[in-house]
Amino acid sequence: MGRQAQLWKKYKVEGGKLVANIMFCPRCGKGYIMADHGDRYYCGNCHYTQFKTQQQK
Repeated sequence: MGRQAQLWKKYKVEGGKLVANIMFCPRCGKGYIMADHGDRYYCGNCHYTQFKTQQQK
């Protein structure tokens, strides 16, 4: 078995609404979550890569 997804870390409730703390792919849309690889975000669907800035690290 692999690691658990730990969804309670990826979402939070603000004002009665569920808000995602994760990054979605700007090319593919809201249904595709980008993987966090420490220094960059990566979409496994379209292979889009976005490098993190100093503020995001």
